[in-house]
Order: sequence, then structure tokens, then C-alpha cells
Amino acid sequence: MQTVREMKEQGVVPYTKQEREALLAELVDTPGLPKFSSKLSEAGSDLKRTSTVVFQANIGLYCNQACTHCHVDSSPLRKEMMSKEVTDKCLDVIRNSPSIRVVDLTGGAPELNREFRHWVTSCREMGLQVIDRCNLTVLLEPNQDGLVSFLASHQVKIIASLPCYLEDNVDSQRGSSVFTRSIRALKMLNAAGYGCGEGLELDLVYNPTGVHLPPGQAGLEAAYKKQLKTEYGIVFDALHCITNMPINRFHEFLKAEDKLEEYMEILVNAFNPQTCAGLMCRDYVSVKWDGDVFDCDFNQQVELPPKVSGGKNLSVFDIECTDDLLRVPIATSQHCYGCTAGAGSA
Repeated sequence: MQTVREMKEQGVVPYTKQEREALLAELVDTPGLPKFSSKLSEAGSDLKRTSTVVFQANIGLYCNQACTHCHVDSSPLRKEMMSKEVTDKCLDVIRNSPSIRVVDLTGGAPELNREFRHWVTSCREMGLQVIDRCNLTVLLEPNQDGLVSFLASHQVKIIASLPCYLEDNVDSQRGSSVFTRSIRALKMLNAAGYGCGEGLELDLVYNPTGVHLPPGQAGLEAAYKKQLKTEYGIVFDALHCITNMPINRFHEFLKAEDKLEEYMEILVNAFNPQTCAGLMCRDYVSVKWDGDVFDCDFNQQVELPPKVSGGKNLSVFDIECTDDLLRVPIATSQHCYGCTAGAGSA
């Protein structure tokens, strides 16, 4: 993993709001590519919002890792954390929103936020499924000895990042020794009953390490299960295939390799109109650590809020329930091709 010292030596600093907006503008100005909104119209999709089923909260940008593909720009340098005031307002909105079935906690490393356990216990008391977007190595951090048992006792579903089942590929993307530490963490989860068919769900997430789309999900899941079981005795439930979004760090990587236009052409040429009905922005709400509301986590990371009159960013403090957002149009831009390419991005 990159340390704070290594990041400083390499000049790695978080993007400012203005830099995020500039990167998105650069993507929009990529020559020769149709606008995403035009593609939607051609597909006969108006991308209307439905009642919220998943309430996703990015509860902090601090992370014990600094991955080259990270669209959130998380790292050990980040200090932004969701406060108890914002957390409690989010929980009030959830209580007032009967359509919500799932609360999806992400970051950074969400487990390192001081409000993480408050989120979990409160949402489980409401009878909601809770998802922890886990980077695995956080389970090995100091002062996290009881984390696995806490997650298991509250039946938290874990969706864990493991971008490949090969050590070199993982370490090149996520940092030295991350694969070995991830395997240790997965064994801890299996020992607690996760992924073993005992009701504790453990899913893994794959994302490509190069300039290409993910391969077919079914075949790749079978390969993951065979390799992890054979080599390490590890089992899990399902594999999610994520397309790398051309934003933030991955955007800069593509630019440095002079492959930004090539990658965007891959996404545009793979546009699949059948994915439009299931796009997450239709029934998700994504809330930033400071309480601002977005259509999805990707829009949150490029500072693209939903469009409301007056140009004001919506906050959880502006709504009483998620149905208050039903008439608010969904914001889209060129990075949205990442969710409609091929089989779509889960």
C-alpha cells in the first residue's frame, strides 16, 4: 500500500472541486464522441427516477490504501468524514422513506469512520439490509480486532474489492502486499461464516487493470471461485464486474498513457441500450460525507449534482424523505457511458 510518506514524495494530492469539474469538462470535450444524453434518446430511454430502494452513503474519504484506479480519490491523506449531525439526518430521511430496502456504506474505508457502527446498528434496527463496501485490508488495521465479529453479528453483507485473483495484478493496482493481506482478511471472513452458505453474504468486486472492459461475469466468477478455492481455500458468494470510470485518478492515468480517447471510444462503441432500465441512478440516492445529495457515487466524485432550480446543491437537510427527489431530473455526462458499456457496471 502507498504510505502517506510515499504519496508526498510522489506529489500525490487530493483533487480540488475545481480540478474535478475541469476533468469532467475535458471528458465532455473529447472530440468525435456523441453526447450520452443523445445516446439515451436514441435508445428510447428518458432515465426517469423511481422510488429509492438503495440509500448509499459515502461516510468518509479517509482510507488505509491509495489505489491507482480509485474514482473516489481516497487515501491516507484524506480527512473528510461524515459527522454525527449529517449521519443522524440521513437516518431520519431513511426512516421516513418506506421504499428503502438497502443501506450501502462506502468510502474511503467506511469502517474507519467513527459513525460506522452507529450507521450499522441503527439501520439493522430498522430491518434494513446493510452493505459494507470493504477493501479487506482494513480488517487487519490496528484497533479493528472486533470488526469481523461486529459485522457478522449484525449480518452485514460485505462487498469486497479484489480486482484480480493474481497477486501481481492486485499489487500493481492497489499497492505492495495488498493481495497477501486481502487473502488473510478473506480467510478471517470465511472463518466467521461469510461466503459459506450460512446467511452471511460475501461478494467480491473485479475491475480491469488495463484499458478494456470487464470480461463476461459468469466465466470470470467461475475462474475466481476455482482459483481462490484451490490456492487458498477461500469461498465467496458472487462476483461483481465493475467498469473503470474515466474520472479522477483513472482519467489521469489514461491521459498519461495517451489512451483517453481510445478508452472513451471503447465505452461508446459498447453502449448497450438494454442496460438503461437497470441503471443505479434510477433507484439509488448517493449522499456525500457533507450531506450533499447525488444521483450516484460516480456523479458525486465528479461534482455533478442533480439539477434543481437556482443551481443550488441539494442536501439531506433539504428533504424529509427520498420521494422528495422524484421530480428532480437525473444528471448525466460522458462518464455515464461506463455504466452502459457491455453488460453494464454493477
